Amino acid sequence: MKKTTIVIAGGIIGLLAALLVKFGNPANMGICVACFYRDITGALGLHRAEAVQYIRPEIIGFIIGAFILALAKKEFKPTGGSSPLIRFVLGFFVMIGALVFLGCPLRMILRLANGDLNALTGLVGYVFGIVIGLQFIKNGFTLGRSTSQPVANGLIMPVLALALLLLVLAKPAFIFFSQEGPGSLHAPLLLSLAVGLITGVLVQRTRLCTVGGFRDAILIRDYHLLSGLAGVFVFALVGNLIFNPAGFHLGFADQPIAHNDFLWNFLGMTLVGLGSVLLGGCPLRQTILAAEGNTDSSVTVLGLMAGAAFAHNFGLAASPKGVPVNGQVAVIIGLIVVLGIGWSVVRNQVGIIVKEGAVIGR
Repeated sequence: MKKTTIVIAGGIIGLLAALLVKFGNPANMGICVACFYRDITGALGLHRAEAVQYIRPEIIGFIIGAFILALAKKEFKPTGGSSPLIRFVLGFFVMIGALVFLGCPLRMILRLANGDLNALTGLVGYVFGIVIGLQFIKNGFTLGRSTSQPVANGLIMPVLALALLLLVLAKPAFIFFSQEGPGSLHAPLLLSLAVGLITGVLVQRTRLCTVGGFRDAILIRDYHLLSGLAGVFVFALVGNLIFNPAGFHLGFADQPIAHNDFLWNFLGMTLVGLGSVLLGGCPLRQTILAAEGNTDSSVTVLGLMAGAAFAHNFGLAASPKGVPVNGQVAVIIGLIVVLGIGWSVVRNQVGIIVKEGAVIGR
């Protein structure tokens, strides 16, 4: 795919994110995969933080849009079995890091495009985490090979997305919807769903991925995916100035749904970058892969949701007031656990190579 094509695709996503804010999504949160999963988790009652409970149609659109296009392009191929439990744990801690920073990597770019310089601190941390993760990859880190799975396995995520769509339409009494706070702020359902569908199609077709963009640029000097992220930033910036000029605010202080604790913005996104590069994709990319039938990515998504529930049930998530002590401890534990996973897998791979070399030598 030509570089201009992926820049345009990224630009469309950036513009759509700005449009969602204009029509009701929280400021600087046109699209945030981590925040959206957190809200869905709350709507299902897995956490009871009343300010962040809503079934976000954008996530439904991501999955259904990518699924339909994957079917049309014959790219729907159910696979799995590549260290699912490790992927669940990595997804869990990626969410913890994101909720301490208050946003996924895509929202980090969108925050920066609306003048929030705290996102710059997060960006430095994100790249730092990716660089650390690449050291493991250079030394043989792998979660193993996926194998073909029954078609039913690959259909679970699209079916769950349809079930969520029915729930947000029917609004049964057992589903929770915020009456105030970020969860109560959302664009009209049809617009949100349409933006999700378009974004799902674009990401499925372009393979756009925040961690992939920085990984490829650092590891092999390939700037193709990174150019798509540049498109997201530039067009989101233009979109914000057109659609939400009063909301554009350059600086660190008084940014919407953000805090200016530099250390924890940095470390939170370091955890997100490190975990995502070991997973092989950011939360958005994992969602699209799950829609294509990758059950390992589906397990990662479940890990993200479990992390969101845990974060709000045990007071780990940050707020505009700052990062609670529990959240700070969780990030440190997350860094230790993820580094431990990287080290143990590399050590195991080295051991296998040594043993195979000894056998061949004989």
